[in-house]
Amino acid sequence: MRPTSLEEALEHLSAVQANAVILAGGTDFYPARVGRALDEDVLDITAIPYLQGIGETDEGWRIGAATTWSAVADADLPPFFDALRQAARQVGGTQIQNSGTVAGNLCNASPAADSVPPLLAMRAKVEIHGRNGRREVPLNDFITGNRRTVLKSGELVSAVLIPRPKKDARSVFLKLGAREYLVISIAMVAVVLETEGGVVSGASVAVGACSAVAQRLSFLESELIGRRLNAALANRVKPAHFDALSPIDDIRATAGYRREAAEVLVRRALTMLGKQKGN
Repeated sequence: MRPTSLEEALEHLSAVQANAVILAGGTDFYPARVGRALDEDVLDITAIPYLQGIGETDEGWRIGAATTWSAVADADLPPFFDALRQAARQVGGTQIQNSGTVAGNLCNASPAADSVPPLLAMRAKVEIHGRNGRREVPLNDFITGNRRTVLKSGELVSAVLIPRPKKDARSVFLKLGAREYLVISIAMVAVVLETEGGVVSGASVAVGACSAVAQRLSFLESELIGRRLNAALANRVKPAHFDALSPIDDIRATAGYRREAAEVLVRRALTMLGKQKGN
């Protein structure tokens, strides 16, 4: 099924087709089914105009569910979006970025999903449509665990909504893997800082691949607010700020290494933001 309107898609998702696989880029769907025939109902949402593109609203920005990573990376967006654009350029290779979608990355709900830390730091919301209408869910409530979300039967994600920051905002995304490209993260961080008069007025620090769901470091964020924005800001980072994380041991890294790597990446991100001109 390849509907051309949101209404048609929701009709397909009603009744017996409520559990159809919703397909956008397919960059996770097809590799998981190599060597066997498809036996699921598939709903391809890539022909629906409402789910495409990046638009600015009075409240902020709207990224359609079927918008590709390449579109995000190439978009003319303010420095607030730098972290998301940096993540977009590291989601697989160019072919994956041309097909893979932001909303698909969220719905796949991998602990190592590259989109989650920057969107979490940007305080994004997820727009959901279903048979009972439209609802918005904060991203920190949307993903509930490894490969789990709050999506109900018959619902689909229609967009990611990003609120406008109150002050001048800049961001950065850093990812650590066994190599520079085409790699699943060992740890990754995104930092968004809002500033006024050279002082941090708002802070969001998110860490991914170090727990089942990416986490914001609220205690560290509180520590950063009111500080002068310069390279010395990284000195405010303490090991205790990472106590909320629950990293695991796996083939890529030990839990201890992940925790240390997250701390180093956060320090680097704050140093980079502190050195940027215009702050």
